Amino acid sequence: MHDSSPWRVRILGVILVNLATMAWATNAVLGRWLREDIGPLTLTALRFTVATAFFTIMLHRRPPYERRYGKDKWWILAMALAGVVGFSPLLYLGLRYSTAVNCSLIQGFSPLITALIAGLIIQEPVSRRQMLSAVLGLIGVMGLISGGSLAFLLDLRFNPGDLILLAAAMVWAFYSVFARRVMRHRSPVAAVALSCLLSLPLLAVAAVFELAYIPLNLRLETLAAIAHICLVPTIAGYWSWNRAVQALGAGGAMVFYNTLPLYGAMLGALLLGEPLQATHVIFGGLIVGGGLWATLGDLPSRR
Repeated sequence: MHDSSPWRVRILGVILVNLATMAWATNAVLGRWLREDIGPLTLTALRFTVATAFFTIMLHRRPPYERRYGKDKWWILAMALAGVVGFSPLLYLGLRYSTAVNCSLIQGFSPLITALIAGLIIQEPVSRRQMLSAVLGLIGVMGLISGGSLAFLLDLRFNPGDLILLAAAMVWAFYSVFARRVMRHRSPVAAVALSCLLSLPLLAVAAVFELAYIPLNLRLETLAAIAHICLVPTIAGYWSWNRAVQALGAGGAMVFYNTLPLYGAMLGALLLGEPLQATHVIFGGLIVGGGLWATLGDLPSRR
């Protein structure tokens, strides 16, 4: 009889990574909606001010060695620069000039990028299943956003904002790899808290300069959207993602990253009454099925 604990760890990781991508599906929509009301650096500074306060309180409950940077300090700094200082401003800036469709397509390359980076930087082996799943996920994303129409994909137009989004996708891949390395020795709470503490001064200074060019427009709707981004995509999303990376590895978590456009379509149907098509089921199933096959397919039978 095989120990069932690997199954429990992997299944928990799958649940958490999907919670994270579901939370982030709302972030992309709201980030584009807020583009006229708040600058990308200011929005990033606000969301991580709240996250830093929350995770710092949680950090005090962790063992003393987790509250120190120790020998991981450079890896934690890399996490901070990539996932907090770099990714969010690039994403919001790209969304000011690009479209949600282009964003989904570009982000679809992230699992492939992550797999390559994980092998190069932390020598994390990438299985053939993970690479194939990443390719299937990219096909699924292309099918979702095009409705299965090749003509739609051939007619896509790209702009300078898409280059910014490509940079964001690469930065996020680096963040996932750095987080995997840090969480070999500490919890997701400690990893997020310590990286946020390093990031916040840089974000605060950048936000002050940005406010001189992009003033805040604090309508009630804007405040509600910012509050949601602080609580759901940031606190819940980052903790769930890092816990999933700890359980599945950087490559294993990233095979589910392409569920972002799928959950975006599902939220559109639920909240906005947008129709769900057969292509959503087919290509969404390709993304999720490929991720499950890559993550759970190599575990031993429980019989």
